[in-house]
Amino acid sequence: MRHRCRVHQLGRPADQRKALLRALATELVRHGRITTTKARAKAVRNEVESIITLAKAGTLSARRQALGYLYDKKLVKALFDQVPERYGNRNGGYTRILRTVPRRGDNAEMAIIELT
Repeated sequence: MRHRCRVHQLGRPADQRKALLRALATELVRHGRITTTKARAKAVRNEVESIITLAKAGTLSARRQALGYLYDKKLVKALFDQVPERYGNRNGGYTRILRTVPRRGDNAEMAIIELT
């Protein structure tokens, strides 16, 4: 039983899960909107919202934490430049998950996750 376990396991070992979430978070920040499965969208939402909170802080420590998580240095610079004016007065809820049609091959629930 998985009572009170808060980690979305996504059917992967920890290292693969971490790499998947880092890649999804990087692409979401880069493009602003990605299509993925519903479970992955829910898992990556926590990561992206914490990165945006770091960017709102704007400190050197926060920048280094974001550089350690996202895969693209230029993306981190752009994120730290744009986020304070875009999300300055918002206290969370930076992403939106929209359900779409199931995937054709295996009927998995698909979703679009986007930055608001």
